[in-house]
Amino acid sequence: MKKFLQNKKLLSAFIIVVVILAVLGGSVNLRNKRNTPLLIQSLGNDVVAWGTRIVDVPVGFISGGLNSVHDILNTQEENNHLKREVTNLGQTKARNSVLEKENSQLKSALKLRDTLSGYTLVNASVISRAPDTWSDLLTIDKGSSAGIKKNMAVMCGGGVIGRIIETNAASSKVELITTTDESANRFSVQADAASGKTVHGIITVTNNNNLAFTQVVDGQKLKAGTRVYTSGMGGNSPKGLLIGTVTTTTRDSFGLSDQIRIKPAGNINDPSVVTVIERQVAN
Repeated sequence: MKKFLQNKKLLSAFIIVVVILAVLGGSVNLRNKRNTPLLIQSLGNDVVAWGTRIVDVPVGFISGGLNSVHDILNTQEENNHLKREVTNLGQTKARNSVLEKENSQLKSALKLRDTLSGYTLVNASVISRAPDTWSDLLTIDKGSSAGIKKNMAVMCGGGVIGRIIETNAASSKVELITTTDESANRFSVQADAASGKTVHGIITVTNNNNLAFTQVVDGQKLKAGTRVYTSGMGGNSPKGLLIGTVTTTTRDSFGLSDQIRIKPAGNINDPSVVTVIERQVAN
């Protein structure tokens, strides 16, 4: 015991441990008995609480700002994605519309092939049509290498729309029946009157760009709805190709012949697939 008491370091450590245990025990006992913490403890708690609030305000503001920026960036990205989708949707609809038209015209071409069994047919696609010659010319993707020749008739949608006027190796130019060129080679046509008589004439274009069956003497005998066909007498165009149907009949400005307005049977406004017609030569 004397050695223990003589050892000052050990004695000091022992006293410190006893004091700490006494303080802790007293604090626990006092906390259990008191309804409120000590003043110094309450003050410390308040300081910590206020310090936490002061720190939380800028941290929360910065965090909220970063979240808002992130949300804005996400919204912008989603908006750009939706714009791309809308653009793609519009392009898809336009492409589908074009494909539907081409499909319809291809079906007409196949039906035409079955109907015109006595002719040689070549299907082609329209590759260009200039705005300044919209009612006069168009270009197709088949030429002399595919057997296309000048003056061959061209059909689309079940009716004649023009004839070949120029051929190249891989393309050809089509002169439409609606051309206003005075030097154009017009189609010779015919129609069967109600009396059974065949009426002959040529196809021309009126001042208001309508088709007319002109140079007809007995045109008054043609009723509305009468079909007009090529006669095969005006060049290399074969006989029996549908031009259109009669709508009205009037006298020309000189009162010498009848002028019969024709509704075209072919798709002249928007042809994308056409059929070039050649009379099949017998062996």
